[in-house]
Amino acid sequence: MTTGIDKPDVEGLVEQRRWSDLKAALVEWPEPEIADLIVQRDSPDRLFLFRLLTRDVAGEVFSYLDSEAQNSLLNALNDEETRGLLAALEPDDRTHLFEDLPDRVVQRLLNLLDPTDLRAARLLLSYPDESIGRLMTPEYVAIRPNWTIEQALRHIRIMGRDREVVTKIYVTDTHWKFLDALDLPSLILADPDDPVERIMEHEAVTLSPHDDREEAVRAMGKYDTFVLPVVGSDGVLIGIVTADDVLDVAEEEATEDFHLSAAVEPLKVSYRDVSILSLYRKRIPWLLALVVVNLGAAGVIAAYEETLAALISLTFFIPLLMGSGGNAGAQSAMLVVRALATGDVDRSRWMPTLIKEIVVGAALGATMAVAAWMLGLFQSGAQVAAVVAVAMFAIVLVSNLIGVIVPLLLTRVGIDPAVASSPLITSVADIAGLAIYFAIASWVLESAVLG
Repeated sequence: MTTGIDKPDVEGLVEQRRWSDLKAALVEWPEPEIADLIVQRDSPDRLFLFRLLTRDVAGEVFSYLDSEAQNSLLNALNDEETRGLLAALEPDDRTHLFEDLPDRVVQRLLNLLDPTDLRAARLLLSYPDESIGRLMTPEYVAIRPNWTIEQALRHIRIMGRDREVVTKIYVTDTHWKFLDALDLPSLILADPDDPVERIMEHEAVTLSPHDDREEAVRAMGKYDTFVLPVVGSDGVLIGIVTADDVLDVAEEEATEDFHLSAAVEPLKVSYRDVSILSLYRKRIPWLLALVVVNLGAAGVIAAYEETLAALISLTFFIPLLMGSGGNAGAQSAMLVVRALATGDVDRSRWMPTLIKEIVVGAALGATMAVAAWMLGLFQSGAQVAAVVAVAMFAIVLVSNLIGVIVPLLLTRVGIDPAVASSPLITSVADIAGLAIYFAIASWVLESAVLG
């Protein structure tokens, strides 16, 4: 995106402390660009830059800042400036801000709100964490079914000026019970004398304020819409969820899943702002836990010391078999975790997924077994080749099932399936793989001796 003045020019004005010229220059800049400029400056410059903005622009820019920059500004602004900033924020952005602050600070900020904003803030904060109720905004435009189209459009012109979205208009009765959602073009193109109910189709999709916020992500993707109404248990329209908030949720959830899949406790702030100590604390519990899990693999090897001593060439194939099993398990776990997140896999109907992965795992195992048999034949002879081939088939099949079953079980007990991370699946698959490999080797050796 290009603007009337380049970024280097603006940064030059900041360096030269030409605040009047900078204020005029920033008028032509989009809010996300101004937010980036503020984040890149030190605390004193951040405050000067922010105070150059008009109240409405300041509210928009503030909503684009990360938590660290927001907290820095809140600590620097006086009560009057903070009151104006909070009033300029959209209700959902204000709730998101409060979620990241200590209770003591939230109470101070709530005391600065006017009665109307205070009621809206308390309503949104009353819903559970990570629910749609925390995500919605109560600011929408509603019309009545018995109004004429002309009356409805007149109402939209008056009420729509201060609303976040006016391209979707909601129809409610006199008790604010939700009836339908209409596209603004359908109202504009309708006969002005027709009643609103004539163009209603009663096909709108709604959300509950108590639904998990991921449900809003799925619903918007499924129904290809950018805004959805939120309806209470009594049928009353209490707010709307918009695409900008849902995109933020989708990004946060994807980032959290990435962190969990690498056995890292999710970061609450950006990597740029997180401290070294915090990174250490997020990672060390998982690493220590995986050490405990991996002791199982050491225990299996210790239990089969005699088998290894009798046929030392078995050790050559341990990395190959363990790596193959771990990779197969990580693949299936990744596919299932993502399918659960997107709704491609029904959480209550897991049997078709299990059957599908049994077939896939068997096919993968058979192919890998042929390759392992050829390597074993070349390296150590027919007897070891047979052991390695059978073990490869069994290990890949079992590891593939572990990658499927663990996320499904976690989902059933209400735990995020992303916890079934690649390191965890690999460690569990290693233990199972070693047990399978040595059990098969022991049986073959005993059969050879008895034979």
